Amino acid sequence: MFISNLETIPGMKIVEHYGLVTGSTVRARNVFVDIGAMLKSLWGGELKGYTKLLYSTNEVALQRLEAQAEAMGANAVVNVRYATSSVALGASELYAYGTAVSVE
Repeated sequence: MFISNLETIPGMKIVEHYGLVTGSTVRARNVFVDIGAMLKSLWGGELKGYTKLLYSTNEVALQRLEAQAEAMGANAVVNVRYATSSVALGASELYAYGTAVSVE
C-alpha cells in the first residue's frame, strides 16, 4: 500500500479513484506520563512519553486508513492529511484522511 501526502504517487499513474478514506483513534494521557512530563519540563528537553504516545496514535490511525482503502480495492492513498481535536479532558483524537486510488 502506497501512502502519500502528495496528490499522486511519483512515477505512477492513478487508474482508479475510490474516494475518501479515514482512520482515527482517541487516546487519553497516562497519569505517570503526565508526572514525568511535569518533572521534565522543569529542566527542558523532549517529553519522550508524549512522543511515544503520539507515534503509536499515528500508527493506529494510518493502519485504520489503510484497512479501509484495502477494503475498497485500492493499492494507494494520496493527499493524506491529519487533524486533531480534544474530545474530553486529557483525551484527544487523531484523524487521518486521504483519497483511496489504484496506481500502476
